[in-house]
Amino acid sequence: MVVGAAIIVDGRVLACERSAPPEVAGRWEFPGGKVEPGEIETDALIRECAEELGVRVEIGARLGRDVRMAHGRSVLRVYVARLLDGEQPKALEHSELRWLAADELDSVPWLPADVPIVAALRPRLGGS
Repeated sequence: MVVGAAIIVDGRVLACERSAPPEVAGRWEFPGGKVEPGEIETDALIRECAEELGVRVEIGARLGRDVRMAHGRSVLRVYVARLLDGEQPKALEHSELRWLAADELDSVPWLPADVPIVAALRPRLGGS
């Protein structure tokens, strides 16, 4: 299981550009990562946001449906998240971070697994 966070602030969502591995470098994703054995999904997402972005988040509702990732080996599950007071994300493991409004979601090349989540996210950000 892989979990991701749709971190929303002021009607924009945080998108992260992958720096590695080479086959996905330059593609964009929601922050997150693998759930470790014995770990609860939301705890894994809190840990991953701290490791990747240096922030503390509060996890909300699931967003969209489960998405099968490359070769069907893993499932991506994305949750809405919010930054805790005063937190500002840093690109600790990504090339770049961007805050995207609904009309900007198509301005970056998303990883295939994230595309259905982007579609589910658009109405939440005020887009159609």
